[in-house]
Amino acid sequence: MDRIIECVPNFSEGRDLAKVEKIVDCFRGKEGVKLLDYTSDKDHNRSVVTVIGEPEPLRDAMVEAIGKAVELIDMTKHEGQHPRMGCVDVVPFIPIRGVTVEDADRIAKETAQIAADRFGQPFFLYEKSASAPHRENLANVRKGQFEGMAEKMLDQDMWKPDFGPNTIHPTGGVTAIGARMPLIAYNINLDTSNLEIAKKIADKIRHIRGGFRYCKAMGVMLEERNIAQVSMNLTDYTRTSVYTVFETVKMEARRYGVNVLGSEVVGLIPLQALVDCAEYYLGFEGFETSQVLETRL
Repeated sequence: MDRIIECVPNFSEGRDLAKVEKIVDCFRGKEGVKLLDYTSDKDHNRSVVTVIGEPEPLRDAMVEAIGKAVELIDMTKHEGQHPRMGCVDVVPFIPIRGVTVEDADRIAKETAQIAADRFGQPFFLYEKSASAPHRENLANVRKGQFEGMAEKMLDQDMWKPDFGPNTIHPTGGVTAIGARMPLIAYNINLDTSNLEIAKKIADKIRHIRGGFRYCKAMGVMLEERNIAQVSMNLTDYTRTSVYTVFETVKMEARRYGVNVLGSEVVGLIPLQALVDCAEYYLGFEGFETSQVLETRL
């Protein structure tokens, strides 16, 4: 592949793994498309897929996956810790090699147009593709979630979809789609069952509350483990690093007598983000990514 775009669609199903497999099958065995990773979370009731491909084949596979999600997922019955507004909640296209943000934007819009026409799913453009400033931030678009979205969309001046019907799909909801730069989905688990502590820590670090510029964060409860989690998206790891938020969460947690149990990455992470952590914690001097053995293979 000379021209590579990455797509990281989030589907609102993380418990019925048979349905997840049927959706993921849309990315398997396709010329010009490679499935890299997919993970499902029961507490969030959400699956995150990471796939790369040449622009047009990736677009076609994503359209097929949207159709399968609309067919299989009923948002009127969906419950989970993660905010969501559609069976396919968000579909970001990310330039990786030989393409620009403009290329990713074009593919995002083509995907939305085809899927809206074919399946009746409405789409909001967000991030770099946003058609208005108030639609750039996914949290603004998703506010109200599935249950409140139909009422929210009555204000057509503010919330008329960019593609598709003017209101939600009755079972599929609505989807955010667009081009963006790479982000890291990063979660930190706390040794407490007090959700309010996780929420207070999230408020300290997320940009919208005066925290780190490239950090979106919220507190969620992991019911199966009975622990609280600070769940984050780092939208530019070169400006807001993994180790910075990790150390800050540890520091804030100590204010409440709480420790960090561990952390996790959802999906994939750029190698450089891990190298940055190694440089910080090990005090490397003059270290370069080219010194990592596997990068020479």
